[in-house]
Amino acid sequence: MKKHLLAAAIGLMLSAPSMASEPVIEEATYDQISQQLNDGSLTSEALITYYLERIASVDDAGPELNAILALNPNALAIAKERDAERKAGKVRGPLHGLPVVLKDNIDTQAPLATTAGALALKDNVKEKAAPVVELLEEAGAIVLGKANLSEWANFKAFKSSSGYSQLGGQTKNPYFLDRNPCGSSAGSAVSVSANLTLFAVGTETDGSIVCPASHSGIVGIKPTVGLIPAEGIVPISHTQDSAGPMARTVKDAAILLGAMADPSNKNAKADYTMGLEKVSLKGKRIGVTQHGDRFPEPVKAVFEKALKNLEAQGAVLVRGIAMPQEEALGQAEFEVLLHEFKHDLNAYLATTPDAVKVKTIDQLVEFNKSNPSTIELFKQELIEMSASKGDLKEKAYVDAQATIEQYGKVEGLDKIAADLNLDAFVAPTSTPSWLIDHVNGDKFEAASSSPSAIAGYPSITVPMGDVDGLPVGISFFGLAYSEKGLIDIAYAYEQNNKARTQPMFKPTLVAKK
Repeated sequence: MKKHLLAAAIGLMLSAPSMASEPVIEEATYDQISQQLNDGSLTSEALITYYLERIASVDDAGPELNAILALNPNALAIAKERDAERKAGKVRGPLHGLPVVLKDNIDTQAPLATTAGALALKDNVKEKAAPVVELLEEAGAIVLGKANLSEWANFKAFKSSSGYSQLGGQTKNPYFLDRNPCGSSAGSAVSVSANLTLFAVGTETDGSIVCPASHSGIVGIKPTVGLIPAEGIVPISHTQDSAGPMARTVKDAAILLGAMADPSNKNAKADYTMGLEKVSLKGKRIGVTQHGDRFPEPVKAVFEKALKNLEAQGAVLVRGIAMPQEEALGQAEFEVLLHEFKHDLNAYLATTPDAVKVKTIDQLVEFNKSNPSTIELFKQELIEMSASKGDLKEKAYVDAQATIEQYGKVEGLDKIAADLNLDAFVAPTSTPSWLIDHVNGDKFEAASSSPSAIAGYPSITVPMGDVDGLPVGISFFGLAYSEKGLIDIAYAYEQNNKARTQPMFKPTLVAKK
């Protein structure tokens, strides 16, 4: 599908006009691109053409990053419309004429399917896009294409490779091509890092935005559950799932967040960048969680340097913060996800067109058994476990939710933040990228996404540095709807620690002697 759509797009590119002067696009920020569009030195048509050519050269050929699963054949035509609108003085919103890549579990209109990377959904072409996509388009964005992802957003098998899907293959880490991009929003993160797009949208249940963002040296925001419309997104858990923005800078991610936020949510802000340039960390109280103690020494060293950076800017660090009942919370989270995946996926499958023959999770299990290629590389234990669960009135589910409410929120993040008067929490995001392994699967050593994920609270990851050239991120997380405060802190940190480096698509990491 991708090759077919790409061929059509390239055919249109050949007729695209060249700019009088060479525009600056690679590694450019939102402000830089917008300035060029406003002064006429760049058009949206030329911008989209650049990204399509870039995708052809480094995603399909060259290093073959495999981040893009399908391209929108209408992208250039839409870009021409946006240019005409701009010329006529009609600018739809802050994203007018700018490209966004969507994770392929977010509903788009025909001709793009929404597959979650799974064979069972290859014909899932919707008549209506997800509300979050409609918001992006109302702001003027152009859907450039769909990003590859971990199949079923990493909720299929215990041992699987992040960034792999049957329909999309294996997405590669853009820094070292034999390394894993993390997931499940692998293609979204890699497409931004590799300059295949300005913006991307990922989704997260627990770590699926922040981990791939960390591995790809970019910024990712996982919003409070409910801030972004959830309808029209292939689900895992309605109590933990959220779409979120991915970009190369904090400000760019904040701009995208403002366009995605549900205007009917009273906690939503239209502009998360207001006052960013005046932000100060002086007096900000930031809790350092004990997650950092679990990371390998090289990551600890980078993290300690980051903490000193925060202190140098006037932040007050409160160290040694432990989260209560972590083991019980982990067990409760798993129970909730198993129950909600069955409930929520059944509801989503009921909305799919007639061309999709799988309408329940039980039918999905049987479909995969009847199509051995779907479980040849990785099995479907998680799907089967979920299918065996009862409804959301089952005692195991109710008890698990009570545990999360008590220890994840009331006696967890809420109480700790109140008792210590904290503005945010901080921890390393993830360990550096591991080798792609289709036998043993991912090699997660340490991460910090669970407290905010389980509570449904926001987090943001920012490039912190690297370990032997592999990016590592720092995460700031907080209480419900604290996105603006987290963005302010992350921006101040970023401005004093420009840690992102552009990936060079090296084949492998040569060990130091």
